[in-house]
Amino acid sequence: YFVSSDESNKVIDLHAHIVFQETMNRAGSFGPEVCTDNDGIVFFRFGGYQMKPMDYSKTIFMDVAMRLEEMHRHGIDLQLLSPNPLTFFHHIPAQDAINFCAAQNDAMANIVLKHPNKFLGAAALPIQDIDASVKEAERAVKLLGLSAIYIGTNFPFDIDDPCLDPLYSAIAELNVPLFMHPASSGGPGGPDDSRLARFDMTLILGYAYEETVAVAQLVLGGVIDRHPNLDICISHGGGVASYLFPRFEGWSTLRDWAPDSVKEHGFAHVLKQLWFDSHVPGTLHKKMLLDLVGIDRCVYGTNFGGWDTPKKADAFAKSLTPNAKKLMRLEGQEI
Repeated sequence: YFVSSDESNKVIDLHAHIVFQETMNRAGSFGPEVCTDNDGIVFFRFGGYQMKPMDYSKTIFMDVAMRLEEMHRHGIDLQLLSPNPLTFFHHIPAQDAINFCAAQNDAMANIVLKHPNKFLGAAALPIQDIDASVKEAERAVKLLGLSAIYIGTNFPFDIDDPCLDPLYSAIAELNVPLFMHPASSGGPGGPDDSRLARFDMTLILGYAYEETVAVAQLVLGGVIDRHPNLDICISHGGGVASYLFPRFEGWSTLRDWAPDSVKEHGFAHVLKQLWFDSHVPGTLHKKMLLDLVGIDRCVYGTNFGGWDTPKKADAFAKSLTPNAKKLMRLEGQEI
């Protein structure tokens, strides 16, 4: 699966979240904020949901020096920093989300400015307000110099809803990629399905569920057809879309809800117009993804700082550098 590269010794990580002190309590009553309970346990609150224990200040998520040290140890040369999925805030009052995203993007621009050779920045958007999202995307890219847009997968409307077309068109016009990563299922109110509240199922199953639904809506909902110049990258290999591919392919040939592109060329053909973060569990899952979409549609990601972060970038990670440079509009530039 490896591809040759003139920069085979370089590594670009496109899946790395960050948390900023400047964003604390910028989303009104939804926080976010770091708190301490009566037993002295530090936790992170966003809305009515608590992640306990969690002290971001003592991790690579907030400690930049620690992040740079870990990047060096891991073998990462350049990293796209992205918002914490817990704080996408796509379902809170629009003005609270607008305020939070502005603070998030300002802080992101500042850290990139301080470390331009190590970091690229992705912008958050208040997706519940399309007009505000277009304005913030333009501000983030044109004025702040951010390199990508980063949103969740669960909005007040479907991913393929025509109301989003002006935003998709604006991002394509800005010539930056759009990354989609799920938040904890249900957002700041906790999981919609209470069964996911146990055993960390919001992360184990909820994320894969959200990513798979996103792939289905992008392909079968015609988003890719309507916006052929928009580069969209889905986290964690698109959930379990590669595993469920035979079902997607089969049902899309039987039903009339499939767009003409899928009817004419097949589900896989349209699917391959998406990009995929190759941060998936196990060699079998990775092989299924690569066999289905091809290595040229995959980029390297680590979920940096998470429990599932690889110990060190390997030859496969290095082989994906040309793909990352293409997706991030870095071709012809040294990293």
